[in-house]
Amino acid sequence: MGSNKTIDSELQGAGSKLGLEIWCVENLRLVSVPQSSHGKFFSGSAYVVLHTALLKSGALQHDIHYWLGKDANEVDSALASDKTLELDAALGSQSVQYKEVQGQETGKFLSYFKPCIIPVEGVYSSGQVKLKGPAYETRLLTCKGDRVVHVKEVPFSRSSLNHRDVFILDTSSKIFQFSGCNSSIQERAKALEVVQYIKEYKHKGNCEVATIEDGKFVGDAEVGEFWNFFGGYAPIPRDPPTSQQPQTLAVKLFWITLQGKFTQSGSGRLKRSMLESNKCYLLDGDVQIFVWMGRITSLTERKTSISAAEDFLRAQERPVNTHLAFLTEGSETAIFKSYFDDWPQTVEPKLYEEGREKVAAMFKQTGYDVEELPDEDDKPHIDCNGTLKVWKVNNGKLSPVPVVDQRKLYSGDCYTVQYIYSANGREERLFYIWLGNKSSTDDRADAISLTSVIVDSTKAEPVLARIVENKEPSQFFMIFQTLIMFKGGMGSRYKSMLAVEGIDDETYDDKKTALFRIQGTNRDNMQAVQVDQVSRSLNSSYCYILKAEGSIFTWLGNLSTTRDHDILYGMLDLINPTWQPVLVREGSEPDVFWDALGGKTEYPKEKEIKRFIEDPHLFVCTFTEDAGSQPSDLKVKEIFSYTQDDLTTEDVLILDCYTEIFVWVGHNSAVKSMQQALSIGLAFLEKDVLGESLSMDTPTYVVKEGHEPPFFTYLFEWDASKANMLGNSFERKLAILKGQTQKLEAPLRNSPSVHSKETTPNGLRRPSPTPNGLRRPSPTPSGLRRPSPTPNGSRKPSPAPNGSRKPSPAPNGLTRRQSLDSYTLRSTSPTFSRSDFSNVNSRRFSSPPVPRIISSVSSPDVRGAENTRVSASSSAGVETLPSKDSGPKQELVNYPYDRVKVNSNDPVPDIDITKREAYLSEEEFEEKFGMSKRAFYQLPRWKQNKVKMSLYLF
Repeated sequence: MGSNKTIDSELQGAGSKLGLEIWCVENLRLVSVPQSSHGKFFSGSAYVVLHTALLKSGALQHDIHYWLGKDANEVDSALASDKTLELDAALGSQSVQYKEVQGQETGKFLSYFKPCIIPVEGVYSSGQVKLKGPAYETRLLTCKGDRVVHVKEVPFSRSSLNHRDVFILDTSSKIFQFSGCNSSIQERAKALEVVQYIKEYKHKGNCEVATIEDGKFVGDAEVGEFWNFFGGYAPIPRDPPTSQQPQTLAVKLFWITLQGKFTQSGSGRLKRSMLESNKCYLLDGDVQIFVWMGRITSLTERKTSISAAEDFLRAQERPVNTHLAFLTEGSETAIFKSYFDDWPQTVEPKLYEEGREKVAAMFKQTGYDVEELPDEDDKPHIDCNGTLKVWKVNNGKLSPVPVVDQRKLYSGDCYTVQYIYSANGREERLFYIWLGNKSSTDDRADAISLTSVIVDSTKAEPVLARIVENKEPSQFFMIFQTLIMFKGGMGSRYKSMLAVEGIDDETYDDKKTALFRIQGTNRDNMQAVQVDQVSRSLNSSYCYILKAEGSIFTWLGNLSTTRDHDILYGMLDLINPTWQPVLVREGSEPDVFWDALGGKTEYPKEKEIKRFIEDPHLFVCTFTEDAGSQPSDLKVKEIFSYTQDDLTTEDVLILDCYTEIFVWVGHNSAVKSMQQALSIGLAFLEKDVLGESLSMDTPTYVVKEGHEPPFFTYLFEWDASKANMLGNSFERKLAILKGQTQKLEAPLRNSPSVHSKETTPNGLRRPSPTPNGLRRPSPTPSGLRRPSPTPNGSRKPSPAPNGSRKPSPAPNGLTRRQSLDSYTLRSTSPTFSRSDFSNVNSRRFSSPPVPRIISSVSSPDVRGAENTRVSASSSAGVETLPSKDSGPKQELVNYPYDRVKVNSNDPVPDIDITKREAYLSEEEFEEKFGMSKRAFYQLPRWKQNKVKMSLYLF
């Protein structure tokens, strides 16, 4: 944080903790609003609201809002605006500031206070005493919005009702929701969340709830009860016609002088060079106004610019829903940058690396020497011991790839990969469409359409993913375990394309020179990728295999590790176990090595820096369909502070994780095919609403409601019971509110044996035969899955009680784990025991699954100095954590925060350093984390780590 001597004492230390901090203007000064009053805004007051979030990059993100009640006076409003700038300066002038007007708040602001804020008449007083008021006052509220809800109290009169909105009548004993006939299902569902909120916080959960539908009055006692409050039923007048949208004005850029005057600098499509660091500007984007403040402008200049912008809005008589945002140079939002044609794409991997270095330093301080921290996103979120089937696209058909070749993919071809794995006690299917970089347009189109037909016809509702060569997600490699990607292709269309264009065929064969880059994390996840056989293809961070005439070289980059070397020799055996390689270390290459690569040239010699991880963003999509039922005119709107509840069944949403995107399709959405959903994903990539320079080759998944895979759900605080409900979003929310969820619960999908039928390329399903040729029997009474048959009729071994499988023998009689570990690291002339590539690690294609030891997800024991479990009889407070699978399962002694944090001056010895937070008492935990331990351990692991890092507990 930056420092400023003029900073208000109330703002000192602001932004040092995650979540919300709120101040209110009272008697011409800021006073802190206690957490118990967060979300309660008085219409006669002005507030400053700071929201602090920890990004995956390790950086803190600050958003500042100043909220002005409809009855707030000008002096308080101006002071709130000035204090917002002071707070920004104290935080290093890197925040974005927003002006919020009561009733017209931004979605980002409202997302902090779910489900809504209901402003209170009057003025905030920090010393107010809660007095017992008169009898409960009946109120009529209107609710507008299908994502975030604007709640407004309206006169308690029949004339306030209309057909387009949703209303809540709050009485002393009952809450009525009246839904206008022209309101949307989503609006009705969001209004029910407000009803739930009022019931819990205004009625302490003790009141009845009734829902009234506009126009349905016959035989319903609650309808009569509702209209009695208005003196009896009378028709509601028709809604006036919707006014036409005003014509969008041209974008204009103004320079704001020191005197607060405006000079136009540009219009239409703007250039970044129009903005100078010693000036302030106003960008008039019609529905949103931005004030951009150069990084070397003074605080006085910035205050002048903000006052001038507010005067500009009043003078222009802009609509009340026109939003005003203030940006300091370097903190520009994606929307602001979208107005400029040439805004430079700046990527700062340094932030990510610095964040990792800080965490590594914390580990070192506690006695661990961490050379490189594992990437959270590189961990598998599904069982990687499932079964693979691969088909190749050829002449408009899917042809099965022989088992011996299923680990070989060619750049000139396209493939369909089916992966079956176990999750949540049932079999799940994941289909990948892999598009080679050099494949033909026709093959790509056929791969998508043919695979989509298969997936649409599969009752198990599989996940579909479109991936392009060189952009594969790590999970794709993990399920293959070993993979070789060759140049060239074997398909007829690829061969025809070469003939038409007169291009030499570079398809790999044993007689040609070939260079392979070796990559991966271990022997269960390793790849060999054929690259151009030129020296510029080398990189000091990798190992390579060079096959030249009469010689095989293994090249070890100076920045490669012993792990990389082990993977190198494992892949060498898989490509050709008869090769006798010559070991070459970077810097000591013989001339024959460079001759094979066409001569020595420059190549990357610095460690590859991974781009810092972006936080996910969720968008709701709206679109129209063209004549071919494909989406057109795609529009997206971001959902801030999203949760699982934002996945509404009527919608299509996109979760943008930068390295991959998920298209989530609701049961009741307009999307009816996988191909249509993929088209929405591609349209989103092309739109690039966040200005991330998203590649059109970004992996794109299609996920259907109720069948979300673990690698999607871990990005949410997921409640599986919510994903198992039927009905529209309003019916579901109403069932939850009235405790009738069982009426809307869909029956659980059948046990794995029902869905273990093989899927064929033509989209039909046939039951797998049992050894005697009969159909597979029904599930066993105990619910255990019967073993699946292997191609030769024998059955796969059943899972062991701990979830692992019995090892299958390798060709040499050893288990696969033993046979891989029996490899030795070789120097220049190793010997090989393998004679056939097809015999190595082929169990996942044609033989029973291979065992993999899965480490327990429960925490390690917490032991004392003598390696004994810490006793619960200690004099300190002891508690058991109510965690699911992330928190410790044992009782822990409580210690104060100052003794368990990483940089403690008096650290507690012999504690589990991976669970420092678990030693805090419940009271101190809630004070530091702003949530209970139970809520914390329901968060995804990466979110837990983010919060712990900010509190020096990780």
